[in-house]
Order: sequence, then C-alpha cells, then structure tokens
Amino acid sequence: MANPKKQKTHAATHRGRAHLALKKVVLNKCPKCGKAVKPHTACAACGSYKGREVRTVKVKAASKKK
Repeated sequence: MANPKKQKTHAATHRGRAHLALKKVVLNKCPKCGKAVKPHTACAACGSYKGREVRTVKVKAASKKK
C-alpha cells in the first residue's frame, strides 16, 4: 500500500472533511394530531400517514399517584 510523500496540511484536512458535518433534522407537523414528525414517516402519536391510519398505536395506561 502506498504511503503519502508529504504531510497533509491542517487546512487541507479540514477541507476534506467539509462534507462530514451533521445536518439539521427536519421536522414537520402531523396534520391529524399536530405533533412533530420526520418527513415520509408515520406519526408515532396517532399512527397516520398521508391522512390515513396506517398503524395502530397502543394507549398507555395512566398511573395512579397518591
């Protein structure tokens, strides 16, 4: 395997990593319940996608506090 002939500079290293930055997560509102949802995914709160029910969502039982 070949080895580099000269040391890569600090600036060249950072230029090579320019495309590795994290992108912001895009969130949309669910049209049915209004919760934040990633695009092209079913809503975890109500189970709807593109205006129709695609999955059933389990309802959590309310815990009793004294």
